Amino acid sequence: MPISWKQFCKIVEQNHSFTLTTHMRADCDAIGSELAMAYALRSLGKQVRILNGDGVPPHIGFIDSAGEVETLNSEATPADEGKTDVLMILDTSAWSQLGPMADVVRASNAVKVVVDHHVGGDDLGAESFTDVNAEATGRLVLEAMEAMDVDLTPQVATALFAAIATDTGWFRFSSVTAQTYKATSQLVAAGADPTAIFASLYERHSFARLQLQGRILTSAQMDIHGRLIYSCVTRKDLLETGAEATDTEDVVNRLLSVGGIEVALLFLELDSGKTKVSLRSRTTVDVRAVAAQFGGGGHTAAAGVRFAGSLAEAKTAVLDAMRKAME
Repeated sequence: MPISWKQFCKIVEQNHSFTLTTHMRADCDAIGSELAMAYALRSLGKQVRILNGDGVPPHIGFIDSAGEVETLNSEATPADEGKTDVLMILDTSAWSQLGPMADVVRASNAVKVVVDHHVGGDDLGAESFTDVNAEATGRLVLEAMEAMDVDLTPQVATALFAAIATDTGWFRFSSVTAQTYKATSQLVAAGADPTAIFASLYERHSFARLQLQGRILTSAQMDIHGRLIYSCVTRKDLLETGAEATDTEDVVNRLLSVGGIEVALLFLELDSGKTKVSLRSRTTVDVRAVAAQFGGGGHTAAAGVRFAGSLAEAKTAVLDAMRKAME
């Protein structure tokens, strides 16, 4: 259901200081939503900081050119957050995705707010403003800005356009609706430049990123008679190519582009001893339901898991669950 923003506006009106956060390994939707919300609140005279569990991934750093996003235990510590009136979590409602910020959220006595578009999630003790039919949290932030009567600037429009464009696979996913194009039309009118944004996102990769993605594609394997495809990324792959873990973003969608494939999986070995699994579907196969079996979440066609185990363990468990789901 569409969100009624009246209560959200009331919370904003009644409080002065706000801390915004999002999930680990944040994408454009997460960072763009934070930056736009921060601007909106500041324009209303509020005190705002953006504090995440890790830094902005280098390949989307152009969105935060002013360096507004702080990192916990780098620029700030958990103790700093005792003074904030509102702790706002954007683009997630899952404890496992918050990383070290989860402890901050649990310990905080601030009013807690979630703005999100993902299905499911955990009880964060927050008032939730969620629309699972929205294609991106960025569009929800745009709605919130309209409700707060805050005008767009070219910089904010750019952040929100990038948020919506990336979370829809540059408008090719089934989540795209007439509302998507209406929203992006507003953003372009406010100064967002789709050509420049696309170039920043997809035409300025590092050579290391290109080499890593080449490894991912050449090591891909098919399963279930060509209906399932998967690939793995090891710590060795990252070390030998000089790439970052964030350089794996969007590769899973390239795996899904193979004719006849219904589901694509990408396994990423993390240095924490855990494994990140990205799941994508282009049929009726519900990858969110599979992700949920391992504490993950997302959408029917796009989901993620932070698997509490090695790459080999994750590969065995998730592939087995996916095969059963596709029977």
